Amino acid sequence: MSWSTADIPDQTGRVAVITGANGGLGLAMATALAGRGAHVVMAVRNPAKATAAADHVRAAHPGASVEVVELDLSSLASVERAATRILAAHPVIDLLVDNAGVMAMPQGRTADGFETQFGVNHLGHWALTAHLLPAVVRARSARVVTITSGAQHMGGPVRPEQPFRAPYRPWRAYGDSKLANRHFAQGLDRQFRAAGLSARALTAHPGLTNSHLQATTVAAGGGGALARFFRFQAARSGMPVERGALSPLRAATDPGAEGGTMYGPRWSSSGPPVRRRLIRPGADAAIEALWTVSRRLTGLDVDVTRAVAVAEAAARQ
Repeated sequence: MSWSTADIPDQTGRVAVITGANGGLGLAMATALAGRGAHVVMAVRNPAKATAAADHVRAAHPGASVEVVELDLSSLASVERAATRILAAHPVIDLLVDNAGVMAMPQGRTADGFETQFGVNHLGHWALTAHLLPAVVRARSARVVTITSGAQHMGGPVRPEQPFRAPYRPWRAYGDSKLANRHFAQGLDRQFRAAGLSARALTAHPGLTNSHLQATTVAAGGGGALARFFRFQAARSGMPVERGALSPLRAATDPGAEGGTMYGPRWSSSGPPVRRRLIRPGADAAIEALWTVSRRLTGLDVDVTRAVAVAEAAARQ
């Protein structure tokens, strides 16, 4: 029998932080988790749009517990402000879904000078996770889920000597960022295990979902003919967001989901959410390089051992 939102265990008392929760996959995940009792923190770039999204969740599940926090992943200062606000209200975070992202955008730079896609899709989430990690390690059986894509197979591992490859190619840059998302989840899960924690990190991809990501790419003038093709395909045969969200939801909540793995549709573009095989070799060197580059560029470290020490020190105060 296919896994569905009915299989999500009771989430009462748990705090879930979801980036990009004001639409598409993020809103579908927020709605599903709130419906199972979680308090959902919708971390979003557009607060006005998020307010309408929060109202949507409450309309679907009267009494749902949701809040909106402004977060712009293209700015490390915004990430720090959002994390500070979240930590002030929630010293324990049970579920972090690094979901928001951009796809095949025209060449650009973030507020901190990073290539836009790598900066938003990976470095922004790296910084958010680094800030929130002490609250994550305080949780019992926490999950960190990072959204990747089949486009990871178009990308290459990050290179310390040239993190942003030249010449710029929109789809290659997108693939690089999505492979980084996967390597981030693998590396973080290894740290959780090494520290002896029950927390786990996983990655998930939604397949071909009509989440309007393709339309956003076309509207921004990115991705060329391939973006227009995917927009047509997503509108014509893509899964609705409620089905596309099932893979990350399963990674986030299925008690049997193993850390360090990836969940996606059975038939790659569509189908029920299942564990998918990780087929790219060389993860050890790629993870080490990703940590080196991410620390250097952001000035922040995703270090579980340090996060545990911070959490323990705070508990003694």
